Amino acid sequence: MAKPTGFMDYKRVENGNVPPLERITNFKEFHPKLDEKARREQAARCMNCGVPMCQSAIKLAGMVTGCPLHNYIPEWNDALYNGQFDMAAWRLLKTSSFPEFTGRVCPALCEKACNCGSPVVGDGPVTVHDNELFIIEKAFETGYMKPEIPKNRSGKKVAVIGAGPAGLACADWLNRRGHNVTVFEREDKAGGLLMYGIPNMKLDKKIVDRRIELMKAEGVEFIFNADVGRSYAASHILQDFDAVALCCGAKKARALTAPGVDAKGVMFAVDFLKAVTKSVIATSGVLENIGIAPANKQIDQMLVQDFGIEVEGKDVIIVGGGDTGNDCCGSAIRLGCKSVTQIEMMPCPPVERAANNPWPQWPKTLKVDYGAEESIAKFGHDPRVYETTVKEVISENGHITAVKTIEVEFQTIDGKRQLVERAGTEKTLPCDLLLVAAGFVGCEEYTAQAFGTELGPRGTVASKGDETPELASPNGYATSVPKIFTAGDMHRGQSLVVWAIAEGRECARQIDSFLLN
Repeated sequence: MAKPTGFMDYKRVENGNVPPLERITNFKEFHPKLDEKARREQAARCMNCGVPMCQSAIKLAGMVTGCPLHNYIPEWNDALYNGQFDMAAWRLLKTSSFPEFTGRVCPALCEKACNCGSPVVGDGPVTVHDNELFIIEKAFETGYMKPEIPKNRSGKKVAVIGAGPAGLACADWLNRRGHNVTVFEREDKAGGLLMYGIPNMKLDKKIVDRRIELMKAEGVEFIFNADVGRSYAASHILQDFDAVALCCGAKKARALTAPGVDAKGVMFAVDFLKAVTKSVIATSGVLENIGIAPANKQIDQMLVQDFGIEVEGKDVIIVGGGDTGNDCCGSAIRLGCKSVTQIEMMPCPPVERAANNPWPQWPKTLKVDYGAEESIAKFGHDPRVYETTVKEVISENGHITAVKTIEVEFQTIDGKRQLVERAGTEKTLPCDLLLVAAGFVGCEEYTAQAFGTELGPRGTVASKGDETPELASPNGYATSVPKIFTAGDMHRGQSLVVWAIAEGRECARQIDSFLLN
């Protein structure tokens, strides 16, 4: 145990936040870190419970709490409290491939299961998420994180298709086992959604590049602009490699079905976020050297010039109230939109836990994420409108000018839960840019088809194991095609970064066993 009385001696203190009206002037990360003394005090709050649910990934009421990677959380909290930073990093890296990513973007399933967050203790869970980030960044700062090149090579070659979190985790694990790993990525940079799906203010792209350079130094080969199944033949990969891991994500976005959605100015959220990030990267020198406001202006200009996307001074509406919608909200505000509205068909969650949602279940409560917080600060209101959907897209000369919305509710009709419109609730809202962040319906089929793998009912690559995986399993990653495996969102469907990493690691273990038997 870090400190027997730590959970009583110290209150929970999270990393800070740059004030909303200040942080929206740039695309930089906005969570200032606690100093070393304060961070060690936060680690002291860990009780090293007899049954540490934080690392157990328990499924309760259809949702998981606890870490999917089964991180040794009490162990590295103890090391952190005692100032044993290398030991903390060593224990953390035993189970977690990329703590610098999950320490920034994971919703901290571990904290939801922490005993310090129970009603009995009541002072809030241990800051596991922030502690993890401190440990890994300290490891990079001190030089503990350096290339570790395998001393022996197996002679086996593995191709990983897709350089998102699952593909990177799979490649990293297999390389450490001594196999020769080549990652094929259709974009110009590695990272998948880490690079082009998550905005820079949540995950600075230099952090992704830093990890990729480390992996290259350790022997992992990357081939970019390789769109396997289109510009790059799957047959060549099958001929040249002993095993293949398909880790292409689940990027097939759910489309709107309302009339008029083919108007100009209607686009998927993932395409918008990718364009914004490319513009941020291209103007990184401006961001660092000439000040804040001019840099955002440069990004706006590049979006118009290179992608035909106009945000500054425009009315923006986002369909979807989840994390992607929130990221669109924060991005649009930084780009100077006139207004932003998030439309969500689900009811507004309760502020407090419902009686049927007790701890340690995942808390199904209302949270005000950074994008909503920034909208409140800039425009004076929460951007989210619940129990509402788009009924029609209105356009002039082919470009969107407004959307017609209507309130909806779920009703049970003939034993089935159905979405029903509320009569007389139609509204017309001005809209210059409509971003669809309504989730995903599976992977893009062409890569799977190029390798002859089958798709399951969720639009993802089917494995010989559990076709609807809830937890990463070492038995569920081989497909029906010999030597072809699959992991991450391409296997389980749209999910969290931490689940993609967990699946990538478990898939790698199965490939390793296949290669050595």
